[in-house]
Amino acid sequence: MENQIQSRKLFVASCFALLVTSLSFGIRAGILGRLGVEFHLSVKELSIITSTAFWGFPLAVVIGGFIVDLVGMKRLLVAAFALHLLGIILTVFASGFWSLFISTLFIGMANGTVEAACNPLVATIYPNDKTTKLNHFHLWFPGGIVVGTLLVFLFNRIGLGWQIQVASMILPTLIYGYLFLKLEFPVTERVASGISSKDMYKAVASPLFIFMFILMFGTAITELFTGQWIEVLLKNVTENAILILALTAGVQTLGRGVAEPVVHRMSPTGVLLVSAILSALGLYMLATVSGNMVFLGAFIFGLGVTYFWPTMLGFVSENIPASGALGMNLMGGAGMFAVSVYMYFMGGFYDSILAKQLPAAASLDAYRSAAAGTAEAAAFTNAQAVAGPEILKVTLVIPIILIVAFAGLHIYMRSKKKQQLQTIKA
Repeated sequence: MENQIQSRKLFVASCFALLVTSLSFGIRAGILGRLGVEFHLSVKELSIITSTAFWGFPLAVVIGGFIVDLVGMKRLLVAAFALHLLGIILTVFASGFWSLFISTLFIGMANGTVEAACNPLVATIYPNDKTTKLNHFHLWFPGGIVVGTLLVFLFNRIGLGWQIQVASMILPTLIYGYLFLKLEFPVTERVASGISSKDMYKAVASPLFIFMFILMFGTAITELFTGQWIEVLLKNVTENAILILALTAGVQTLGRGVAEPVVHRMSPTGVLLVSAILSALGLYMLATVSGNMVFLGAFIFGLGVTYFWPTMLGFVSENIPASGALGMNLMGGAGMFAVSVYMYFMGGFYDSILAKQLPAAASLDAYRSAAAGTAEAAAFTNAQAVAGPEILKVTLVIPIILIVAFAGLHIYMRSKKKQQLQTIKA
């Protein structure tokens, strides 16, 4: 059986699966405004729908983390394929809040199931280069966002509906489903190493794992909340807000593609510290500047969030190896759950800021749906110009906290490494 394991083909199929995950993210970010107008949804309702994908993800990834060693990675990925296909089809035929809610939940669960299987799969087939290969694998997330946002931009320019944009995800879904059905899978690294379940649970209860688990809240919110809502938050700062997302995702794609020399030159903790500093600077610029400077802010922000997700997973896999697939999936689940909760509250906060900028007792839906050129439309545009940057300023607190946390982690890991070297020499 081992001779039939084709690592490269498994890696390529995994990248296609993650591509579908990221396309769903990029396309949804690009059509949020249109969905709100067409179905008369408030920003709070849109945030509930969007957050569904983010809590559906941790639901699937945590369940997957507990069962992947038992059922195998292949069965999880077949389930992901079915959920993706069903979610896409239901979205195309959505008719309002609840149909969008359910279809987005299916897609979120599919995305989580992909991560639950593919992260341990990559770590298993590349045991000696985990952080680098996880970065290479995860470059397909921002890469798919670039493709998705540019598709939205192009389709909008030529007048194609959002349903066609969503349906474009069907082809890569069919491709990864076909590839995984054909290939043989290895057992997970923990199973192959003979690490007991008891040792695995001890590992995920260790202080270092719990610390990284908490920090995953902040790294995920900084990256994913900002990306998912960039079109809404910066709509009135720049005419091409969706291209801001394409730019940040493009920077992430290139950065993860050259992860090997970066990770090897700097320690993972050093990479995370620099990432937090750049993320804070980029987020500050997005919240305060205008014109072409917004694109510079987006570039710096993109550099900042480039290595967050895969390096967090790689750090845990390399420094707490007994945590196995469960550890990696708990990390991913923590990140997405935090984003879903944060998105829910920020949606309501955004609406409250809009309400304060509009006349007393004004109907947000009436102003949001007002025809271009009317006084109501102009008032709503001015309200958005205030609300978006305000949300970004609140979110800026998170990467500032991460700077302090990662600085402490970097010092701790360097001290620990020195002690280990002294012990070996002694």
